[in-house]
Order: sequence, then structure tokens, then C-alpha cells
Amino acid sequence: MIGKVTRGERVAGLLHYLFGPGRSNEHTDPHLAAAWDPVDELQPAVVDGRHDLQVLTGLLVQPLVADFRQKPHPVWHCGLRNAPSDRHLSDAEWDTVVREVLHRTGLAPRDDDGACRWVAVRHAVDHVHVVVTLARQDGRPVSTNNDFYRVGEACRAMEERFDLQRTGARDRTAGRRPSRAETEKAQRDGRSETPRVMLRRAVSSAAAVTDSPEAFLAELRAAGVLVNLRYSEVDPEKVTGYSVAWPGDHTADGAPVYFGGSKLAPELSWARLGARWQQPVLAPRAEASAVDGTGWAPERDSSPVAVPGPSRELDPSRRRDALDGATAAIVSAGQVLSGGGPASAGADDIAAAAGDVIAVTGRLVEGRADGYLSRIGDRYQRAARVPWARRPEPSATAAVLRRAARELMRLRRARPSEREEVIELMRATASFVDALAALRAAQHRPEQAVAALESAVALRAHAAALTSAVDVSEHPQPAVQISVPRQRTSRGAS
Repeated sequence: MIGKVTRGERVAGLLHYLFGPGRSNEHTDPHLAAAWDPVDELQPAVVDGRHDLQVLTGLLVQPLVADFRQKPHPVWHCGLRNAPSDRHLSDAEWDTVVREVLHRTGLAPRDDDGACRWVAVRHAVDHVHVVVTLARQDGRPVSTNNDFYRVGEACRAMEERFDLQRTGARDRTAGRRPSRAETEKAQRDGRSETPRVMLRRAVSSAAAVTDSPEAFLAELRAAGVLVNLRYSEVDPEKVTGYSVAWPGDHTADGAPVYFGGSKLAPELSWARLGARWQQPVLAPRAEASAVDGTGWAPERDSSPVAVPGPSRELDPSRRRDALDGATAAIVSAGQVLSGGGPASAGADDIAAAAGDVIAVTGRLVEGRADGYLSRIGDRYQRAARVPWARRPEPSATAAVLRRAARELMRLRRARPSEREEVIELMRATASFVDALAALRAAQHRPEQAVAALESAVALRAHAAALTSAVDVSEHPQPAVQISVPRQRTSRGAS
């Protein structure tokens, strides 16, 4: 079950839409499934084939009219939808769901007669719309802080209660999904993907193969991406942020549609990219054996140093060394993840760096940044991100992986004679992703564990296809269903 929260200004307009015929989907038998007062007394009458919503609208807005606090968006709207595979809930069951949502958000706690007024409109078998006017009947202030996450908690609790398909916790590890408007615009423009998705892939790929802001921006521009830089007001020479636009994606006025890096994915913000370009010199002791094989780690130096990046194409005599070195680095990184336990130091940074290896491998094999391996990388990123957009602890093992990725990029394109080395690299990467999946499961991050396991399956399928010279992009692997430990859902109020 998923819940989507929006805010608006007019109760009447929203109710007329919900009880009307609908635009993108036909509304069937619109009626109140639940409300703050008995539903039978509030159910709108049907006059000449249309619902008379005047009385219901007036009752909902009464607390708003009486409230001296003028809110800019006083109407809270939450759509609650079941998965297509779920059974259809009855109105009584939706009543239970809606009351749980409103209790956890604090908009209408149980046994609180002075809470906000609300209704739940049902016009389809698989979802309801909850409409709340943000003014309590007793005049006390209303707070919607963290309502998005409280709705998610309520949905997971109801999934468990009614035995519905389970969804993952809202931990901000998923990439920003395109809005409905973006999706419909892409369809009108004849695009198979939205500009937001294509930009995220292009920026991630550019970050994977560069080691400095100058190289990063040059890589984006070489890929045809429009780049707009933001400069410091104190130091006009200092870049403090950036935004990107896809060629041909314009507003109604003809201006490019720009997305800030952090709006694509948290790890693509300018600050997070800057942390990638500046690596710690020395390694924690726990990772030293993976770095130099000696088990020895010198004292940590806090001063940053720029990591050398790729220049011209790699000398032919060193090509296999680069492939073998990347394979060894990913194997060592997998050993670090497997041996460190759920709280493995630097594991999140290592996971992020492995994404660079996957991205570069895709460019080696397919010659572009938007091929099948890149789409595998898109899915893998869900497994690699740190919950709540936190910055991962820097890792020397991750630095080794990033150096290996940049060295691989200097190969430009894998040659037929290097097929075995590439296949071995992909198999080693799949084994690393298996280790990451086990780590995420031990950390009780089920959605990330599933994303890792699906990525490992796809990587092995691609390696097998390379072995048999089959174009796997024409036969993409279906998503696999994986069982992983789930975190117990609290039933208490938040």
C-alpha cells in the first residue's frame, strides 16, 4: 500500500473532482467510505445524476472559517492505493486504514473529538482519497510535520494487519521518481524515459569516470547535457552548486527544464560529488588488508589530496592489467563486506564505489552510458545508497574501487580479445553485490537487499550472455522475488 500526500487550497474543487467522472481514470460509484462523523449522515445526495456537495463542503470548511490562522494550503489530500495483486478491501476495512493514517499523522487521533474534519472518498476498487481540512474543531494548532513518513508507517502496519503486499520503509534510498506530469510529457514527446531518469544516469556515469569538477563538467557537456552552475555570493569564483537539463526538454516558454543534482539523487549533489573528488590519504585499520594485503595501516592523515584521474587512452600493454586490477579490487571489497558484519566500517562508501565499476563496465561493453548494464546500475543504486541521504563514512577500499573504475575508463571500449577478462569482472561484481545483499538483509533494509539481489541476477545473466554471444538487452531478465528479514512494524502512535 502506498500513500501520496499533496496540499491544496479549495475543498470544493477537490470534492467535485473526486465525485466527478475523472480525467485519467474513470471514477466508478464515487461515495464516502469513511468520515469524521457517521458516513450515512454525510453521504452526498445525487440530484439529476450529479452529487450535491454543497452541504458536505460547508461542514468541512467550517473549522477553516473559524480559525484565525490563515494557512496558504489548508487542504490535506492523501491518496491510498493497494498493489494490483492485493485483494479489494471493503469500505469498513478502508475506514480502518484511513483512521490509522490520520491517527499516526496526528490530524485526527483516536478518541479526539476536537480533531480535524475529514472524509475518505472511494471511486475505484483499489484506492481511496482522504481529504482533511487543516483546522482543528477545538481551535488548537495543527501540525503536519513528517506526515509523509507517518503515512508510510501506517500503510506498512495495515499491510501486516490485512495481509497485503509489503512495501519497503521510506528511507530515501530510492531515486527521485518522475512526477506524473513529467511522465505524460515524455510520452507526448515520444520518449521511452523521462529527462529526469536520463539525466540521473548521465550524471552518475560522468561522476564515475571523473576525478575533478573540471573533468566532471567536461564529461557532462561532451554527453550533450546542458549545465548551469551556481556561484557563491561571497566568492564569485567558487561553484556552490549545479543543475542540468536534457537537450530538447523545454518549458511552455521554451526555456530548458533544469534539475539540481540533489533532485536527481542525494549522492549527486555538488557537496557529495566534492567529497568523491577529495579522498583521505590513509585507510582505517579494518580495511588495510583489502588495500595492500599486509594488514598494516599507517596513522590517518586528515589532509585531503586529489586523486589522479584518467588522461589519454591506456597503453595496450596495460589493458589486461587494468581489467585484472579492477577484478581484484572488487573481490577484495566483497571480502571486506562479508567479514565486517552489519556495521562494517565504510560499507556504504564501498557500495557506492562499486556502482562506479558497474557504470564503467557498461560503457566498456556497450560503448554508451545508457545501455542494459547502465539500467542494471540504476537498480543497483537503490542498494548502495545510505538511508535518509546521510553521507557515508569515507573508505580507503572505496577509493581503490574508484581508482580502478577510472583506470578502466581509459580502456575506452573492451576488445574482443578481452572478453574473458570482462566476463570475469562481471562475475566478481555479481559476487560483490551478493555480499552487499546479505549485508542489507542483516541491516534489516529489505528493499535495498532485494535491489542488490536483482542486480546480481542481472549481472550474471549479462555475463552468461557475453559468454554465449547473446544480446541480453533484447531479453531482459524479469525481476526476482526475494524473501529477506523485515523490520518489525510498530503499531504505536508517532
